[in-house]
Amino acid sequence: MDHVPAELFDRLERFYDAVPRDGARPEEFGSLVLFVREGAGWPFYARPRLDASRPPSVADIDAVRARQRELGLPEAFEWVHETTPELLAVARSAGLAVLEAPLLVLDPAATPDPAGFTDVPVWLLDPAAPDFATQVATRRAVAAVGFSAPGTAPGAAGPAERNAAVGELDLAAVEEEASRTAAGRRVSALAGTPVEGALASGMAMRVDDVAEIAGVATLPAARGRGLGAAVTAALARALRDAGTDLVFLSAGSEEIARVYVRVGFRRIGTACIAEPTAVLP
Repeated sequence: MDHVPAELFDRLERFYDAVPRDGARPEEFGSLVLFVREGAGWPFYARPRLDASRPPSVADIDAVRARQRELGLPEAFEWVHETTPELLAVARSAGLAVLEAPLLVLDPAATPDPAGFTDVPVWLLDPAAPDFATQVATRRAVAAVGFSAPGTAPGAAGPAERNAAVGELDLAAVEEEASRTAAGRRVSALAGTPVEGALASGMAMRVDDVAEIAGVATLPAARGRGLGAAVTAALARALRDAGTDLVFLSAGSEEIARVYVRVGFRRIGTACIAEPTAVLP
């Protein structure tokens, strides 16, 4: 990896801290802050406090986990290794399993074109469209099916499994999604054909001039067609067109990271995602 300015990691830390505050209350435990979502939606994580004067300790982690269990939340922690390197060993000693995910940023000179990866149409979700709620539900269903079979290898699950996974969204969730999309704080994309329907999906969260692309997934039966790269390229281009200066993402594996490198991303570090170690029966 090339040298990365400390200022870039500072911008990432401010982004990670800002995103949950839109819909969650922060609760501080030593050098960690737990974001507790208020209302419906995916639960958030705990991560190092921006103003912490010392690295998080095992006691901090234990206190957060006790609170997460009390609230019925996943015992999830996230941080950037280059910013808080001491936390990796501490988390493991506290009994957490840590995924070390490649952290990548979009090269400033990159101009990714979705058509360079696939001939399957890719489109952005429009909050003014009459079928916006249906498309959001479809995006989530594609992600659910795609992430149930991690990696890039083809599989059997396809449109039928996607259709079975589509759930009805409540009005509040649709309104929140539409509001954030209209305000430019969220961008969502789908790729698919009229016959097969949506085959790949992804979204991005934006705070000022920094954005994270996340949730890029392809139905296993549609893998190998360049759809994940095309969705990522469409999101990156939309973010750049909106004036986003720093676009980043984390990959679930080195294999998946290579897909993003083809789009124009480069590795700058490691995003750590921790949860309790599985207990074998």
